[in-house]
Amino acid sequence: MNASGPDTHATLPETATALSPLLDEATERGLKELVEKVAPLIQGKRFHNVVDLLSLASDGVDMFDDAMVQKLMKAYEESIGTAWALGNAARYAQNQAATLPVPTLFGLLRTAGNEDVRRGLHFLLQFLAVLGRQMNNDVEE
Repeated sequence: MNASGPDTHATLPETATALSPLLDEATERGLKELVEKVAPLIQGKRFHNVVDLLSLASDGVDMFDDAMVQKLMKAYEESIGTAWALGNAARYAQNQAATLPVPTLFGLLRTAGNEDVRRGLHFLLQFLAVLGRQMNNDVEE
């Protein structure tokens, strides 16, 4: 037998000791059941997809350098901050709408005099303009 590897000069008792867990009846039964379950995947060449997925995951781990981790952490922190701010704004607006009386049309116009309201409306209109532009581009393509 032509074996290659670090244990090429192992004695027979050392090899038997190393393989003893594989010679256990429960291990043998488990391996047989595993081979029976994996056999259709191998025969249908679907096991290749599993290997490709593991390779992709391994490549992804290799690509994660410190700069990428820092960028991901920054993006995560910014998204959490944005979600927190939106949640707070929604809770505040809901509380105000629930406790204050329903404003009249003139009251709504008077509220538009507030600089913060105008800034929020401007943001909303700009946001909707970008959405509309993207929707228009999707229709043209």
